[in-house]
Amino acid sequence: MNVTVLSGGIGGARFVAGLRDALAAGDEPARVTVIGNTADDIWLFGLRVCPDLDTVMYTLGGGIDADRGWGRQDETWHAKEELAAYGVEPSWFGLGDRDLATHVVRTQMLGAGYPLSQVTEALCDRWDLGVRLIPMTDDRVETHVVIDDAAAPEGRRAVHFQEYWVRLHAPVAHAVVPVGADEATPGPGVLEAITEADVVIFSPSNPVVSVATILAVPGTADAVRATTATVVGVSPIISGSPLRGMADRLLPVIGVDVTASAVGRYYGARSNGGLIDGWLVDESDGDTVPDLTATGIVARAVPLYLSDPDTSRTLAEDVLQLASSIRRYAE
Repeated sequence: MNVTVLSGGIGGARFVAGLRDALAAGDEPARVTVIGNTADDIWLFGLRVCPDLDTVMYTLGGGIDADRGWGRQDETWHAKEELAAYGVEPSWFGLGDRDLATHVVRTQMLGAGYPLSQVTEALCDRWDLGVRLIPMTDDRVETHVVIDDAAAPEGRRAVHFQEYWVRLHAPVAHAVVPVGADEATPGPGVLEAITEADVVIFSPSNPVVSVATILAVPGTADAVRATTATVVGVSPIISGSPLRGMADRLLPVIGVDVTASAVGRYYGARSNGGLIDGWLVDESDGDTVPDLTATGIVARAVPLYLSDPDTSRTLAEDVLQLASSIRRYAE
């Protein structure tokens, strides 16, 4: 069985870890391909930083700081302290010493002419992920967010997503733009991973700055609509609040309410030209299932909180069961 997951950072990484474990315990051989969001990428201190790719890599490789959900475990911050002593900016984004090594290797390889997809494959060789991790594109795509700024000529300015989230702590936003996405091409293996899959999964990642940016690369959303795979998703919203991050700040910007049902309807049923066949919501949002069903989406309510490896694995099993039931019904 071939399973493809569209993933952002922390929530997606934890879900994929559970999926890997669930499939490993099954009787059927399985291959998992993770298409990682790269629109959060940023250049810092002359280094290419890929937060979502690295979070997936560290999580599945056993090197993540489990408490923070990002960065390396047993991290030290000497380089960050020295950069601050020199007055080097940006001071609001810190790279740990262990994490720094990953970015040095990536930047060296990119400088030598290797595309990001090959660089990512080389970095993952160290970690033994048990899945294949590929970037959504080898091209440069960066999410920018338009915010208020009284000093700007028109009272607004666009900032990189990392500045919006890390430095400014998600102020009111007026637009979210994946700069460069419309000119990008899907990374090597992306379209094949979707079209040749048995199941495609939208992980519980931010719909606006993680999943939507992957789908914004021309050809990717069309591949999802056309694939013979069953396409299912997991709500990143529980009882009107995001599992993690700032989805509640950005969903209204694209005209979507901060509810599990609204996000499911935003993706839309493939039977009506949308992107998904099935959608999982949390038990607390179970009353939205009829509303989703009426739109053509097969919906179920299950526990969604990813509090530990066991709950991640159980959620992955629920996703696979939903996909299997939809496929059996279609056949």
